[in-house]
Amino acid sequence: MDPTTSMIDSTFWITTGSILLLLVLSGFFSGSETALTAASRGKLRTQADKGSRGAQKALDITEDNERLIGSVLLGNNLVNILSASLATALFTRLFGESGIALATLVMTLLVLVFAEVLPKTYAIIHAEKAAATVAPIIGVIVTLFSPIVAAVRFLVRGVLSLFGVKIDADSHMLAVREEIAGALHLGHSEGIVEKEDRDRILGALDLSDRAIEEIMLHRSNIEMIDANADPQTILQQCLQSPHTRLPVFRDEPENIIGVVHAKDLFRSMYAQVGGAEGDTNRLMAFDISKVSNPPYFVPETTTLDDQMREFLRIRSHFALVVDEYGSLQGLITLEDILEEIVGEITDEFDPAAEMQVKKTDDGQFLVDGAMTIRDLNRATDWSLPDDEANTVAGLVIHEAQMIPTVGQVFAFHGFRFEVVTREGNRVTGLRIRPL
Repeated sequence: MDPTTSMIDSTFWITTGSILLLLVLSGFFSGSETALTAASRGKLRTQADKGSRGAQKALDITEDNERLIGSVLLGNNLVNILSASLATALFTRLFGESGIALATLVMTLLVLVFAEVLPKTYAIIHAEKAAATVAPIIGVIVTLFSPIVAAVRFLVRGVLSLFGVKIDADSHMLAVREEIAGALHLGHSEGIVEKEDRDRILGALDLSDRAIEEIMLHRSNIEMIDANADPQTILQQCLQSPHTRLPVFRDEPENIIGVVHAKDLFRSMYAQVGGAEGDTNRLMAFDISKVSNPPYFVPETTTLDDQMREFLRIRSHFALVVDEYGSLQGLITLEDILEEIVGEITDEFDPAAEMQVKKTDDGQFLVDGAMTIRDLNRATDWSLPDDEANTVAGLVIHEAQMIPTVGQVFAFHGFRFEVVTREGNRVTGLRIRPL
């Protein structure tokens, strides 16, 4: 009898069949891992809401990614190692000592093509569909392997702690925000997402990370009413002002005694003089403090998200900002916060101010020094840092470590900054271009 024929017996076929079955299981584990990690939880949630049990199961088991990955990798390594061992035994039986190298070569090709590349390629293309299909089976496997995975997880965390690596329970939430931001930037670069849409969504996501002091109107630019001024002066100031609410101070600007609304002021003055046919001389006895609303003060470190919620809660949208010593720093309105999401909001009563950034014919940008770095980045798609300063002028002063004079030029963060205008110690105009 031929020796080769004698080797191809029932044991040969059983071993070969076992190797093929293990390769199928390896492909299943590899594809399942890719599908469950690559599937969009948003799409799975939509499918689950429509009644898909597989999608709901996929959502459930991906809540604990560490446990899921541990179980899938455990199953995948078991079948891969077992299939390699069987192949080595089979090829050694057929070809002797040279069968070890041959088994390594053959199994590497089979595992690479049929247990890795092929299933993972399909899983990436049809991530949500594959995840919903394999989720029930993987759920059972996760349950079966949970004691072993728990022991491995404990060991892994112990090893990581030796190197100072800590597992953050909130990292998933942070990863979701980063994933949304990354998807928006990628979509914009590929022309799928409009710049305005990207800026609105990113602006809403950033509200909880930004403080009032970053966008407030500085105290030097606040228009106030002097309570000691005569009523005619107060009336004229309110009529000429583009604002409907104005802070009222007495003796010194730091001493804010209230905030007056133009409607309340006009209504009270109208009643003071006795109506349309009344005596205007009676206006001299008018006291603005009686129609002023109590001032609402907020700390400058409050986040924009918290302040927006507070505005909605108290049904107001005007607040005066103070520092830790109680000194007035500026003011903020609900409109200011909304502008961080939707962009600049103007109406027919806003002053016809010039744009804060203009592009010249030679490719440079004329920028108002008081413009915030965030607004400049949104307008130009730049990425100037705003960690150390809120305004463009503040960034230049911080980097130069001095108050620059007109004509001085600086280069940092990949841009050229030239001081164009200055008023007192304030840098009011800059010419900027990328280097």
